[in-house]
Amino acid sequence: MFAIIGGVIVIGCVIGGYVAMGGHIEVLIQPFELVIIGGGALGAFITSNPMWVVKKCFGSIGTVIKGSKHNKDSYLELLGLQYTLFKLLKTKGPMVLEQHLEHPEDSALFQQYPKFHGDHHAVHFLCDYLRLITLGTTNSHELEEVLEQEIETHHQEQNQVAGAIQTVADALPALGIVAAVLGIIKTMGAINEPPEILGGLIAGALVGTFLGVLLAYGFVGPFAAALKSIYDSEAKYYQCIKTGLLSYLQGYAPAVAVEMARKTVLSEERPTFHEVEDACAVVPAPAV
Repeated sequence: MFAIIGGVIVIGCVIGGYVAMGGHIEVLIQPFELVIIGGGALGAFITSNPMWVVKKCFGSIGTVIKGSKHNKDSYLELLGLQYTLFKLLKTKGPMVLEQHLEHPEDSALFQQYPKFHGDHHAVHFLCDYLRLITLGTTNSHELEEVLEQEIETHHQEQNQVAGAIQTVADALPALGIVAAVLGIIKTMGAINEPPEILGGLIAGALVGTFLGVLLAYGFVGPFAAALKSIYDSEAKYYQCIKTGLLSYLQGYAPAVAVEMARKTVLSEERPTFHEVEDACAVVPAPAV
């Protein structure tokens, strides 16, 4: 939603300011300049990235429009889930979680936490490492290294998507110059035309530079920055899961492990100690 609002502000202020100072809006309508810039950017983008990155880049439009899915409520739910899982492990043993870990999509336990249950990757991330714990993993240092490597790999893949979009933003001003130069070449071919026609041709050529800069710094660059921010927020969510798992594995009580996990959350989304305590006190009865 904020991405749409920001785009409207950019268009409104830039075009509105141009019109307010006496500019003619029809001069800016140069579809072939846009074809040169957009087509050049698209071709270079496809050439320089593997297909999975290309697909994820186009799929990221919805991600930026929706914004980050992690907030205080989602963290409260995650911490409550971890408390429930750790308490079950401590009181009833690892076998009680086997059915939930094998089929998490059908688990009545996970379904009690809908925000978490709707995040396919987070569900399998947590289940994979809980399964290792139930199978007898006791060395927290070795598990920490594996956890960190998986989080880093996932985050690196996401940043490759954001980086590809940022590369396009960096190239757009230069492609705008290419469009402008082609417009000037066209103008020089009509040098014998009267001044009013030459003026229109030169104006049309300069629109190429304008479009390249506007698209780079008004839209594509901010889009890449917003996407990176969302991916960073997701990485922090996995760090919270990691800290809870390692704290429990090191022998801390469920409430203490959850508190240590809470400390990793950014201050904007971090629930207070009492909010987590109250949430853990009213968690649904474990469905086992």
